Amino acid sequence: MAHAPQIKVPATYMRGGTSKGVFFKLDELPEACRAPGPARDRLLMRVIGSPDPYGKQIDGMGAATSSTSKTVILSRSTKPDHDVDYLFGQVSIDKPFVDWTGNCGNLSAAVGPFAIRNGLVDPARIPRDGTCVVRIWQANISKTIISHVQMTNGEVQETGDFELDGVTFPAAEVRLEFMDPAEEGDDGGALFPTGRLVDSLEVPGIGTFRATMINAGIPTIFLEAPALGYTGTELQDDINNDAAALKKLETIRAHGALKMGLIKTLEEAVVRQHTPKVAWVAGPASYTASSGKPVNAGDVDLLVRAMSMGKLHHAMMGTASVAIATAAAVDGTLVNLAAGGGERETVCFGHPSGTLRVGSQAKLVDGSWVVTKAIMSRSARILMQGWVHVPFEG
Repeated sequence: MAHAPQIKVPATYMRGGTSKGVFFKLDELPEACRAPGPARDRLLMRVIGSPDPYGKQIDGMGAATSSTSKTVILSRSTKPDHDVDYLFGQVSIDKPFVDWTGNCGNLSAAVGPFAIRNGLVDPARIPRDGTCVVRIWQANISKTIISHVQMTNGEVQETGDFELDGVTFPAAEVRLEFMDPAEEGDDGGALFPTGRLVDSLEVPGIGTFRATMINAGIPTIFLEAPALGYTGTELQDDINNDAAALKKLETIRAHGALKMGLIKTLEEAVVRQHTPKVAWVAGPASYTASSGKPVNAGDVDLLVRAMSMGKLHHAMMGTASVAIATAAAVDGTLVNLAAGGGERETVCFGHPSGTLRVGSQAKLVDGSWVVTKAIMSRSARILMQGWVHVPFEG
């Protein structure tokens, strides 16, 4: 029996923050994959190596973690005053679907550099030296991201001395501004979808938890670490090697998604793995990060651990960092209270790989909280560029 040969598609493998993904230009995808639909999803799953019942993604570009099972599609923006449209696809490792419901804040750092190099930004807006401001339309969540990319001699500057815990080597800093990060809603209270800063989340068979549920950066459910039996100093093996803990946290996530109005039935959570996130917070404490680096209680405002695609994240998702920054700025949320309460525009939190400082501007307007932007820094660089070869028949 004859089999069709592999096709090759222009692609760039990039690190953005603490994630890696395969980047494509929309007009360089096979024609059948230039519009959303089953053909596009099949292509991206095959590129990454999913679904893989072995959970390894050996036959693809993925690396069998939520941080590396990612794809990005970019094109010249169709929105006024924007340079590039950015679409993110989180590829499930062991199931046959691509989750398009949210953004990847870490890979957002790589969008600006890719766009500059690939002719998606007007050359008149690119300085020879200094900072290029790239206006990104995040198509998954219909939000604007402003990326500040360093330029040297007309080229994107990738090397530098900016250090990011969770990334081994230093690189050039990319500063990101997530504009108006709260999700849109019809009830005027979309930032806190239940209308409360701290709600009661009942999970049958498990318990009832105090929770802050927020739509900023990415929908996130924040819980108190002690209520889960945790300290906030957990590392990946403490959670990911505990099947009962993973099942418990996924059940909590599903019930939280239902209460946030993101799903209509609990069964829908199975195919909505990317959102919402579930995280737990605790006050400052000293611990040793996964790299062996000591984190001192006096150097952080609080501790945060977050789940991504059913596993404890090795550092912190960029979008969850936006949620942390936003919740910390609102007096009375569990995140804010763990950090000591009161008004604050920046917060430094401890995560499994170290620490991260983020900022947010929030204010109370007519009884509702309004967030104008969240700010954080990441880095990005090209790992490989050329073509990805993939068995695909459209």
